[in-house]
Amino acid sequence: MTNDQQGAVPDIEALTEQFQKLNKRKIESERDLVNAEQNLNELKQQAQEEYGTDQLEELKAKLQQIKDENARKRAEYHQSLAKIETELSKIETAHQSADAS
Repeated sequence: MTNDQQGAVPDIEALTEQFQKLNKRKIESERDLVNAEQNLNELKQQAQEEYGTDQLEELKAKLQQIKDENARKRAEYHQSLAKIETELSKIETAHQSADAS
């Protein structure tokens, strides 16, 4: 072999080192996958317990229902506060009129 051919092919030590690095990455990836699957299963179980489903589309629909209900309640609360302010203004006006007399 010539020097060019020897330079193109790594020696066994370099190949072994590369293999060990790749093997370590593989092991870490497999561990991460197991952890992610475990986390997903826990979240699915939690969703099932709290919302009665673990299906993404059903959860999205439930979330939208919750948002809609929240918006409705905020609007009602805003109306209630506006009504209270109006009534307080009437009372203050009536009280000021009575004091002025």
